[in-house]
Amino acid sequence: MANSRKSKSNDLTGRVADALLPVVPAGASIAVGLSGGMDSVVLLHLLAELAPRHAWKLSAVHVHHGISPHADDWAAFCGRLCEAYAVPFSIEHVDIKPVRHMGVEAAARHLRHAALARQPGDFVALAHHQDDQAETLLLQLLRGAGVRGLAAMPAVGRPPVPHGEGNRVPVLLRPLLAVSRAELEAFAAAQGLKWVEDESNSDESYPRNFLRHNIIPVLNQRLPGSGAALARSAGHLAEADALLDVLAEQDGEQAFDGETLAVARLAELGHARAKNLLRWFLRRRGVLMPDASRLDEMLRQLVTARQDAQIRVEWGEWALRRYRGRVHVCPRQTELDAALVVSWAGEPALAWPGGVVRFLPASGEGVSAARLAAGAVTVRTRHGEEMLRPDAARPARSLRDLFQAQGVPPWQRTGWPLVYCGDRLVAVPGIAVDSDWRASAGLPGLVLRWDRGAKP
Repeated sequence: MANSRKSKSNDLTGRVADALLPVVPAGASIAVGLSGGMDSVVLLHLLAELAPRHAWKLSAVHVHHGISPHADDWAAFCGRLCEAYAVPFSIEHVDIKPVRHMGVEAAARHLRHAALARQPGDFVALAHHQDDQAETLLLQLLRGAGVRGLAAMPAVGRPPVPHGEGNRVPVLLRPLLAVSRAELEAFAAAQGLKWVEDESNSDESYPRNFLRHNIIPVLNQRLPGSGAALARSAGHLAEADALLDVLAEQDGEQAFDGETLAVARLAELGHARAKNLLRWFLRRRGVLMPDASRLDEMLRQLVTARQDAQIRVEWGEWALRRYRGRVHVCPRQTELDAALVVSWAGEPALAWPGGVVRFLPASGEGVSAARLAAGAVTVRTRHGEEMLRPDAARPARSLRDLFQAQGVPPWQRTGWPLVYCGDRLVAVPGIAVDSDWRASAGLPGLVLRWDRGAKP
């Protein structure tokens, strides 16, 4: 579904069908992102006509930000509209307060992406059009964005997925990117469609609205067709960005193991290719992309700092680190309460800050189930002097030695859960079990596992 490809059909319904048919198979589910504005109302109308023809299961979702005093009215309008089309409708309520520091526009966009990523179907269709694409390109250009930013909005893509949330998210479709706002308005008028007006669209304190009302009209007057030309340029830049991704995949083929990246590979590439590989790595890890200066600083520290240096570059809620020649990226750590103690009452999974401790039934391995049942079992934090004796024929070893032997990075060790029975440390999940507490052959045991980033 290319932005600039000319449609085989002249009517708007046919053009949308031409855009979607190569991507959306029969039987697929499509949720329309329905704001209630003109463009999304047109998209709903078009897809309500196309869905029965192509066996698509159509629904609509409205993201309720609660910013405007009219937000409830807009949601009610969308509900009535979907009822008229006999289209299933849902509302996603989001709270902007916790992320308002990002700015209203950015916060609302972040929450919309998160809400769209939660949708259960195959596709989410959004009503962004050619004028939106032109505005996005200009905004990104004025922000000094790189190739990916200047590529603006993809015709087919996925919403950003929070780190650790997995990849099962619907594909985003923007079938109107080759259609101008004027064409949509003419279609809506001809069909007698009704919609709501968001009063914030006239507030020129928002950069996008300033461009829309003051810059784009002048460009179109002096340079007719400039909106289409800008959108076409975004398409060219999207192609360039795709090629950069291909290059990064080739550069990282032997260096990326799914979680970490080899520093040596960054060091042997030229500066531009190393930056491209580092950007690709961060995207693959599903984290917020740092700004250009922070990315430069990351690359500089990774390839120039001495081998034993403790590297930590933080941005937002994330931190980049280096350990044993590998680049790690992880959520920024918060200090655990040193007195934290969580009791275990036999459940298979126990919530612990940053993840889940699992108690998996086994036979002849793990911790003796009978011995655990005889005492009070708790999970506690590490204090630094703990010892464990995994091998009955050898002396006890410090947890520091055990963590090093297993290659656990230093920043993960502090928050690692320790399992006690009474006052005795019996196991470090995923690392070692004390020899006195190991399950005997053929007898019930519990294999303890620490799943960082998991949810109960």
